[in-house]
Amino acid sequence: MSDTRKSGQESGKDSMKERIEEIEQAMRAPDFWSHKAAAQDMLKELQDLKDTVAGRGKYDKGGAVMTIFSGAGGDDAEDFSAMLYRMYLKFFQRKGWETSLLHKNENDRGGYRNITVEIHGRGAYGMLKNESGVHRLVRISPFSSKKLRHTSFSMVEVVPKFEERGAIEIPPAELRVELSRSGGPGGQNVNKRETAVRVVHIPTNLSAHVDSERSQAQNKEKAIEILKGKLYKRREEEQKQKEAGLSISKTTEIEWGNQIRSYVLHPYKMVKDHRTGVEVRDVEKVLEDGEIDEFINAEHHG
Repeated sequence: MSDTRKSGQESGKDSMKERIEEIEQAMRAPDFWSHKAAAQDMLKELQDLKDTVAGRGKYDKGGAVMTIFSGAGGDDAEDFSAMLYRMYLKFFQRKGWETSLLHKNENDRGGYRNITVEIHGRGAYGMLKNESGVHRLVRISPFSSKKLRHTSFSMVEVVPKFEERGAIEIPPAELRVELSRSGGPGGQNVNKRETAVRVVHIPTNLSAHVDSERSQAQNKEKAIEILKGKLYKRREEEQKQKEAGLSISKTTEIEWGNQIRSYVLHPYKMVKDHRTGVEVRDVEKVLEDGEIDEFINAEHHG
């Protein structure tokens, strides 16, 4: 990069930082909220400036990789992960986005311990990134003979699809590559070759599992690409937390706290997003038809 362009970018960043300070100063004024609409516009401008200065939003226009992990709840949680997967597939279809399945760990009842899908669509990451988090289901368990009410948890993780080389480099010494046979549940993998690859980033213990490609080398390459997306997402989250003055929690148990959305089927029916307060009473429309636009829009414009 030329010095002129570099100094131009730096002075642009400086003027943004000055504007951030100006807005933050204005927010301290006792009458800041007396003009609500102007105050909200200023807060939106502040967030946009902070995002630009932090370099966020860089991959928003590209594709995404989504993984759904089952948390506490056994068969119920794994069934919930399958329900979420079907919900998102419907949403992707309505958007006209293509998907490819990268890996699934299925139980013998059609539920998923985890499942990873790649979404090919313009703006997919930007639209889906706030779906990351813990989702909670409350219902009468179809797996309980006593018909008891059961709470299950699944974690959704959305990371950007990394296509550019060199955006994030991972030293080979930081990677552990584990090989296994590709195959479905119930020992159907006897005749499969050892092509499935799980790559672990040793310093963070983040991992990616891929068994969709034809060769071991292709699976490894795809798994490393996903891992780069996960590292980018983690850095993005850390930056957000730092700016908000929060410390990063080292425990991210799927069943505890930080639920972003609850899907309640009993004793009443409602899907509620805990971040924006948006509530939808037609749970079938959400879970079966993938109509989650209201939640996504509220999160983007909140």
